Amino acid sequence: MVSRVRVWLNRTYAENVFFMDQLRRNPSDRAVEIHATHGDADSPVLAAADTAELEPEGLSPAAYVEYALDQCQRRGIDVFVPRLHQSAIVAHRADFEAVGTALLAPPPEAVAVFEDKVIAYEAVQAIGVPVPTWWRVRGADELVAAVEELEAAGHKACFKPASGAGGVGFRVITRAPFSMVHLNGFPSPYVPLDTVVEVLKQADEPVDWIVMPRLEQPEVSVDCLTGPDNRVRLAIGRTKNGRRRGFTLHEQWLEPARRLAEGFGLHYLSNIQFRMFGDEPVLMDVNTRPAGGLHQLSLCGVNAPWAAVQLALGEDPGEMTPPFLGQDYTVVSGPRPLRAVSLPAQRVEETTEPLLPAVPAPVEAVEVAAEALPL
Repeated sequence: MVSRVRVWLNRTYAENVFFMDQLRRNPSDRAVEIHATHGDADSPVLAAADTAELEPEGLSPAAYVEYALDQCQRRGIDVFVPRLHQSAIVAHRADFEAVGTALLAPPPEAVAVFEDKVIAYEAVQAIGVPVPTWWRVRGADELVAAVEELEAAGHKACFKPASGAGGVGFRVITRAPFSMVHLNGFPSPYVPLDTVVEVLKQADEPVDWIVMPRLEQPEVSVDCLTGPDNRVRLAIGRTKNGRRRGFTLHEQWLEPARRLAEGFGLHYLSNIQFRMFGDEPVLMDVNTRPAGGLHQLSLCGVNAPWAAVQLALGEDPGEMTPPFLGQDYTVVSGPRPLRAVSLPAQRVEETTEPLLPAVPAPVEAVEVAAEALPL
């Protein structure tokens, strides 16, 4: 009898409830038990897991590694999918292997390259993958110089943190003064240059931003599955153009993604994002973790999470080609259960255990959009 596989996801995105669903509905019909931890008791991943625990707050990366090793040993984790403190965790791969846990994450060298966007852009340029023009800025004068150079070339300027995930901190520079236009309707990523400059001048410490031209759609996110032998088993592009989403196997997106995944050893699941800079696709970002929208590949008949777990367990799924490409689609939100909660004072008095019920009843609901959500 084949034993069940025990998988742990730590402080991951809410949308990874779908990642968990796919693990359970794996084509091998293998029993999967999922452990989840999070800092937010109302994260839907806690309710979706078989066992769940609140994570301690304020741990240093080194202390978190000790916490993670204890979780793996105590819970009998076969495969750990780390998001929080990924770089510290992968540096201790041998320690996790010693307690019987495989890490579904790239080696530390690959994670380190893509933690800093400037280092990443320099590295990928060296192997011939196109990137947009960019500047690293620390203060107001450098920002203004970069913006003026971009505008002189006919581009809109934008900036984001040199280190960070997703769209956190992304803004587009405008010359329009702050007015009611910025207060009416929904919040906008556009910020007046004068306002940003004034804030930077008053800041207590320098920023660390990367400034570049605003890139155009379509945005193509290539989900790659790469083995420890640096060979890509699966690469599918997910296209995004406004509300419309779709899939592509065009080599103008897949070839540079494979080159990055194989060249930098982006083992297991990675997500490599491109946009257009004029008529040329250029690299926008590289995520050394599963993308929040990875589950959308199920519309192409592919279960990428399970294939990645197989690789982590040493069970090579071989080269994977989607049997078909799904039709264009959009993403909508829907309810997911939350674990039941009582009044905080009652909870403290009645229990001091951090263990959370896996499938509580009754449940409340939270809407989980079919794309990346905040933690």
